[in-house]
Amino acid sequence: MYYKLNSIRYRFIQAQLYTILFTSLVMLVVLTLIDVIFNPIWLSQLNIVLLSGAYFFLGSLIAVLIGFRSSGHLKSEIDDLSVMIMQLSRGNYRSRFNYETDGEIARIGTELNDLAKKLDDQVRYLQRLADEKAAFAESAHKMATIEERQRLARDLHDSVSQQLFALTMMSKAVLRTLGKNPEKARVQMVEVAESAMKAQTEMRALLLHLRPIHLSDQSLRDGIANLIAELKTKCAIEFTMKMDDIEHLPKFTEEHLFRIIQEGLSNILRHADATKVKILLLQEAQHIFVHLADNGKGFDWDLAEQKQTSYGLKTMRERSEEIGGQFILRTKQGEGTYIDIRVPCPCQEEIK
Repeated sequence: MYYKLNSIRYRFIQAQLYTILFTSLVMLVVLTLIDVIFNPIWLSQLNIVLLSGAYFFLGSLIAVLIGFRSSGHLKSEIDDLSVMIMQLSRGNYRSRFNYETDGEIARIGTELNDLAKKLDDQVRYLQRLADEKAAFAESAHKMATIEERQRLARDLHDSVSQQLFALTMMSKAVLRTLGKNPEKARVQMVEVAESAMKAQTEMRALLLHLRPIHLSDQSLRDGIANLIAELKTKCAIEFTMKMDDIEHLPKFTEEHLFRIIQEGLSNILRHADATKVKILLLQEAQHIFVHLADNGKGFDWDLAEQKQTSYGLKTMRERSEEIGGQFILRTKQGEGTYIDIRVPCPCQEEIK
């Protein structure tokens, strides 16, 4: 009941009644003054009260009827505005406010229609942007897949394929000399075994690249530990590890660090001829520190930069820079290779 009395229609009628009451009081005062000053015979105090009361009663009836009727159109327009706002709040941006007359309500309706159109255009733009982003992501994934396949095909052709061809030729040579010169055949068989070992090492390094790029919901520490455990079963390298369990590290950074270490281990298997590998993954005050070292044969970095074999090292450097890290490589022929990477750790700032 209180809500109805405070609605727009009843407030409109209430204003009309206040007007009738005010004019009735004015009439009562004016008639009283006329009676006091002029004292006409026909105007008595009873007549003054009756005339004022009759005016108030008839005026109230007329005010209620006219107010109820005239406020109906205003209430209908405001209800339409309310429905329009409710539709916008529910995400129906194609609804429009229809108005027949000019005025404040029409101006509000025009502004709501413009707002709905802008919101609808923004939704369409965001949907189109999301579709374009999905298409771009799919295209980028295809390009990355093609690039990785081309790289593997190139590596297979440059290393394993040539080594298998050499094994084939050396095996045929052994068969030809086996009956004539057994000692020479034995030496050739040793060379065949060494070539087969190199081909096997190359294949293990290439298979290492076929592992999933992501960590499959593992932490960086667990992903590296599983990778090392798998390599221990396939090669005779002695691994030394010290790794902290790093929390709150962005997933993007974790995946890049994992791929950097994966690339480094692949290079060790293929080129270093190492027997010992050391891996450190430490959380410092403001950085994540990664150290990867081997006791292999090392190389001349100035010469390696001019060769295609440095592609893996360049990839590691690019990945480090992409996550804001510093990539430092130290190597010398006969003294192994040492790689240090420091990546800013935003997790410490976020915790504070």
